[in-house]
Amino acid sequence: MQITNIRNIAIIAHVDHGKTTLVDQMLKQCGTFRANQVVEDRIMDNNALERERGITILAKNTSIFWHDTKINIVDTPGHADFSGEVERVLKMVNGVLLLVDSFEGPMPQTRFVLQKAMELNHKIIIVINKTDRPDARSEDVALEVLGLLTELSASETQLDSPIIYCSARQGIASLDPNHLGDDLEPLFDMIVEHIPPAEGDPDQPLQLLVSAVDYNDYTGRMGIGRIENGIIYANRDVAVTSYDSDDGPKIHRISSLFSIEGLQRRAVEQASAGDIICFSGIDNINIGQTLCDTEHINPLPFVKVGEPTMEMLFSVNDSPFAGREGKYVTSRHLRDRLYRELLKDVSLKVLDTDSPDCFSVLGRGEMHLSILIETMRRQGYEFAVSPPKVIIHEKNGHKYEPTERLHIDVPEEYLGHVMEKMGERKGVLISMTPAGKRIKAEFVIPSRSLFGYRNEFLTDTKGEGIMGSVFYEYQEYKGDINRREYGALTAFETGTAVTYGLYNAQERGMLFIEPGTAVYEGMIVGQNPKNEDIAVNVCKKKQVSNMRASGSDETLRLIPPKKMSLEQCLEFLADDELMEVTPQNLRLRKRVLSTNLRLKQASYKK
Repeated sequence: MQITNIRNIAIIAHVDHGKTTLVDQMLKQCGTFRANQVVEDRIMDNNALERERGITILAKNTSIFWHDTKINIVDTPGHADFSGEVERVLKMVNGVLLLVDSFEGPMPQTRFVLQKAMELNHKIIIVINKTDRPDARSEDVALEVLGLLTELSASETQLDSPIIYCSARQGIASLDPNHLGDDLEPLFDMIVEHIPPAEGDPDQPLQLLVSAVDYNDYTGRMGIGRIENGIIYANRDVAVTSYDSDDGPKIHRISSLFSIEGLQRRAVEQASAGDIICFSGIDNINIGQTLCDTEHINPLPFVKVGEPTMEMLFSVNDSPFAGREGKYVTSRHLRDRLYRELLKDVSLKVLDTDSPDCFSVLGRGEMHLSILIETMRRQGYEFAVSPPKVIIHEKNGHKYEPTERLHIDVPEEYLGHVMEKMGERKGVLISMTPAGKRIKAEFVIPSRSLFGYRNEFLTDTKGEGIMGSVFYEYQEYKGDINRREYGALTAFETGTAVTYGLYNAQERGMLFIEPGTAVYEGMIVGQNPKNEDIAVNVCKKKQVSNMRASGSDETLRLIPPKKMSLEQCLEFLADDELMEVTPQNLRLRKRVLSTNLRLKQASYKK
């Protein structure tokens, strides 16, 4: 049965192609806000980290009304590391808006999310965005998207997907790329006409698949999902069960029920099949569970989310400065926080290790895990993390490692630098296409080869290169890859860095700290351009005497230190190093802090 007045859609695209900006304009043009209301840009990115980084991390729900039709919209992340968010929310919708930049064209994440939508047989509307760019090539990009559909073995219906051209920033859309309209009315009409109505039978027993969870200070843990069949009522009992669990159903009472309208949640007494709703009252509700009628237990299968490809070790901080800056520092705090993250992140895995103070955290990529680290440190946690490593599988005596499909877009003059680096990192060229004075190329490359490459890539292309990657498949192990061609400058003793010591140390390489920074033996204070570690005494003070000579006491000039971001710290780490994470600082350190002990271990290995 079709619920004719409801449409459920997700907006999917590669990172920075304009999804959240388009949702802003859709909300504004459908009367969600007052005419004189001041509204921020990227309204849906309400997380502090999202606004700082300019990316969407968590999928979010909203809705608009177009004439008599309610359109439920899910804004999804564009970064490949958060693809687990996209996979799970696609179960809530009946169609997708595939957003593609009018200059960049289809990128790796575009391919990934499109394939997932096609597997679920969703209807697709192709939206070519940013058509107001001076370098836009809208019609060529539309052909590239159709070529991608063909490559992904799309059905005839999917190949006939309508194409619309728009500028999300200006809030205009049209069927003609050369004559954009005055508003988004053509897009709204296309959604109502092309996306199938929500399906479900209100007369059948209740079935609601939980696809997301949220938390509210007043109502506690909340579940979000689409009602597949039946009617759900506030203040009534439901059975909570899972499709792949042997545990029997548990009876809980729904205390509150909310309908999503714009950016608000309106309390309702009941909701019917086809709609996306929020509910509270079940403290331990998890993604993938089904709410059923208490007398008709029939759980729904949940989408199979892709496996993690990267691993990091989270451990209790044992440095000399441990416990000074964090609020939560024990293994119990760390374990509880990591396992709590599993309740809302279906693509993350946490495993106990042989040590009670160390936990193995498996995720989709560096960005995926770095966001978790940043979130935890802002919440007051203090801990240490190891360098990221890819997850190796063994089969029939052979090792297999994850590879990625890397898409680059660079000016012609920088292609030689990029090709050289790709060769060093075991990348295999699979396609190359000229696009004016730029070259587009695709490689299949081991995931571990991309650790630390993004900054190097931007340097090689003078900031003009564009790169993006997404998981491709597991391939046979490619052999050793020299990821780091430089060494570390480590502190020789514990104390406070002074100008005189730093002045002498900066001759050895680039420094990461400034005068007045507290350091301990074994802490990394800089980078040595040579591939060897050097201990430097940044705490050394100038010997004071009563003798003065002309020119000997000139002001010491220090080169400004390099301030490392969280991602840059992770990229810097070698196998024998750790990153100390606290709410106030990120410190790089050696696993073995004693300089003498490290030298003995190095000589023993030789």
